[in-house]
Amino acid sequence: MILSHEYRFIFVKTLKTAGTSIEVFLSKYCGQNDILTPILPHVEPHRPRNHEGYFNHMPAHEIRGRVGSDLWNGYFKFCVERNPWDKALSYYHMMNHRQGGTLAFDQFLSGTDFPINYPIYTEPSAPSRLLVDRVLHYESLDAELAIIFDQLGIPFDGSLGVNAKSEYRKDRRHYREVYTREQAERVGKIFEVECSLHGYEF
Repeated sequence: MILSHEYRFIFVKTLKTAGTSIEVFLSKYCGQNDILTPILPHVEPHRPRNHEGYFNHMPAHEIRGRVGSDLWNGYFKFCVERNPWDKALSYYHMMNHRQGGTLAFDQFLSGTDFPINYPIYTEPSAPSRLLVDRVLHYESLDAELAIIFDQLGIPFDGSLGVNAKSEYRKDRRHYREVYTREQAERVGKIFEVECSLHGYEF
């Protein structure tokens, strides 16, 4: 996550949504008093700082509780979300890489470890209530970043110039070419809240 006093924004980092790439890009413009949580493994030129009490995928409600309502309400808060079927497939490739290529897709889908993001950016007692000012769409990320960076005064030429953690996925087929009907239905149920919040369909 990033809290920038320099530009008065809070970036709430979600899972498998180019969050690391956004952090690396933004770190070039953050001031010395801004809060940047560590990235593991480290990616240049990102420099974590002032992050005691904060962590990488810190939920919005925890950030709000730490910074206080005045700062929280006064800063622009944003995160990124992604089509659940594409996101789950990306997460699978990362987990498969970490397990040495031995994790079958069906085995992954039968488990319980998934990149479910809505608890990171919604009110814990009311999952339909967003705590951020804007949820960007991964599918049109550069265009949407251009709009908010322009509003914040952050220089942006239309591309982050970083593609962190993309090396895990070798199979670049569209997700609809990968899933069976049963697998697609399983993901739809797992990410039911996110589908409802953002209108995602297979």
